[in-house]
Amino acid sequence: MSESTNALGAYLRARRELVTPQQAGIPESGVRRVPGLRREEVAMLAGISADYYLRLERGRDRHPSVQVLEAIARVLQLDDDHFAHLMTLVAEVPRQRRRRPRKETPPAGMLKLLDSLPQPAFIEDRYFDILAANRLATALSPGLAVGGNQLRDLFLDPAEQALHPEWENVTECFVANLRQAVGTDVDDPRFIELTGELTLASPRFRQLWARHEVRGQRGTPLRINHPQVGGMTLNRERLAISGTAGLMLVVYHPDAGSGDADRLALLASATLPTSAGERDVARQT
Repeated sequence: MSESTNALGAYLRARRELVTPQQAGIPESGVRRVPGLRREEVAMLAGISADYYLRLERGRDRHPSVQVLEAIARVLQLDDDHFAHLMTLVAEVPRQRRRRPRKETPPAGMLKLLDSLPQPAFIEDRYFDILAANRLATALSPGLAVGGNQLRDLFLDPAEQALHPEWENVTECFVANLRQAVGTDVDDPRFIELTGELTLASPRFRQLWARHEVRGQRGTPLRINHPQVGGMTLNRERLAISGTAGLMLVVYHPDAGSGDADRLALLASATLPTSAGERDVARQT
């Protein structure tokens, strides 16, 4: 079974392989052909039969109780985000297949807000495609121009990688965010296209995707090594846009009165004033 037909099994297997016997509090014995815990060890620690756990991983039983899932989550040391994702994988909710537009059009009011912001700001979809951006965003990174994709640039563009001194942490965060945003909608054409391209082209992406890490989108500091103004730390905030299918307004802002604020102001002074007529906006396809 593929991940798309047995998402629960793929998730359990990936998370099981990340927990060592030492972390689980059991002695390590014998030769281990795979990293992490064995199936029978997970079953024992969760208080269920090895045969039942095997059926879960192989997709033969898709209706475990909440108590069983909680016990398995405890053994696999899942945090709240990972447990919430686990619950979505067993929810038998029929999904209506519907064609999503290639690019959504951000609401007009949000585009006006984007125009008015003095900080670098842009609008992204759940696949990190850039749908709209102001001039300071593209001055911060050319990859933030409309039509770009942050994931593709992070993994495949050396210039974009050079902007991020903490590149490994950033890529881990983005992949975990993608896994959380997509959930069980793994048959979406855009998802298949993007993950397929990155799986073939980037060993780092393949490694991270196989871990099945899940993380909600939260504000976080982001270090950037800009070729014009040098290193600075900006706060990255994601704000959900109501009435859309997962669009986010992303704003980078420095701490007030900091050297980072001075460097961002220097970068802003080198750009032309943003106006509604000059704004980059994605065209609906």
